[in-house]
Order: sequence, then structure tokens, then C-alpha cells
Amino acid sequence: MASKIDICNQALVLVGANVISALTENNTEARVSNQLYESTLKNLLTKARWRFASKQQQMSKSSTDPLDKWDSAYQIPNDALLVHTITVSDNVIPFDRYGEFLYTNSGANDTVILHYTYQPHEDQFPEYFVQILVFELASLFAGAIARNDNLSVLYQKRANIQLTQARGMESQTQTTRKLNTSLLIEVRNRGTADGVRAVVPSSS
Repeated sequence: MASKIDICNQALVLVGANVISALTENNTEARVSNQLYESTLKNLLTKARWRFASKQQQMSKSSTDPLDKWDSAYQIPNDALLVHTITVSDNVIPFDRYGEFLYTNSGANDTVILHYTYQPHEDQFPEYFVQILVFELASLFAGAIARNDNLSVLYQKRANIQLTQARGMESQTQTTRKLNTSLLIEVRNRGTADGVRAVVPSSS
């Protein structure tokens, strides 16, 4: 089970720096770790749609409606790092962001669900994510503490490789999505759909 200090110390060891016991210590390693950890973590969390950092929340309609183009406004949750989709009755609906609000064309009686990325506690991070974060921090620490650009490049490459592998692992943490063929069959039988011609093979 990883902690913030554990993650920082793993990165510090990779660049040959001293480990720390707290981010508030009066030394270079602690100051650099404290300065870079949160921003690096948030950036990494928004690089992919991590299932362990995904969340759903029912939204409450704002009392103030948009002035134009959209019907309803909803306050973005404080813990939302990245908005993915909005659904009503399991159907994805269009939306746009204006400041701290999301605008939709949902009705007053609709149950509006927001799907988004948030920042979970470190003890919820899977090991493959921890390893990416360690490499990302090591790349930064190599420049800020070790003053070694070559080492910085090396760990950034390792972070990128680990990120690719982790995305593959993440894809296995949910049910495989099946192609909805009903619409394709309907289009094929009808011959045209929305002005796009569908080629229907002759029976001869």
C-alpha cells in the first residue's frame, strides 16, 4: 500500500538523492518533492481514463439557466479533475463547459449523471500507476536535484513505456464493449440513413 512519502522516496532513490520522512523537512529533497508531487500526480491522472480514479455523481440543476444555446446548468463537483461524459437514462448527452458549470439540454425532471476523473487517496493506486508516478517524479527530480539531464530523459522514457503498458492493463478492468449492430442492420435494410447511402448487395 503506497503513501505519498513512499512514492517520493522511490523516485528520490532512483536519482541518488536522500530519502525523506516528511514533505515539511528543511532540505532540498523535501522541498522539491512537496513542490512537484501534487501537480505531477494530477497531470498523470488526466492522461488516461483510469478506472480506479473514475467516479459517478448525480448532478443538481442550477437555479440559473444558461442565457443561450443550452437549457440547463450544473455545478462541476469540487473533486472533478476531468469531465468525461454526462448521461441521462444511461444515454450519453451533449454538453459544454462554461467556467465551473456544465451546460446541457436536459429537462428539469431528468436524472443527470456525471462521469469524471477525481484524485483518490494513494492507498487506492494500483501498482502499475504507482510505477508511472515514480518514473515521472524521478524524471523531474533528476533535473531539479541531481542536475542530470540524461537521467531525466531516461526516466521520462520509462514513464512513457509504463504508461502504455498500464493503459493495456486498465482495459482489462471492465467488460469488453460490444458493437451495437442493431443500427447497422436497420441502415442496411432501409438503404439510406441521414442522407448517407448504404450499399445493399443484390440477391442475384
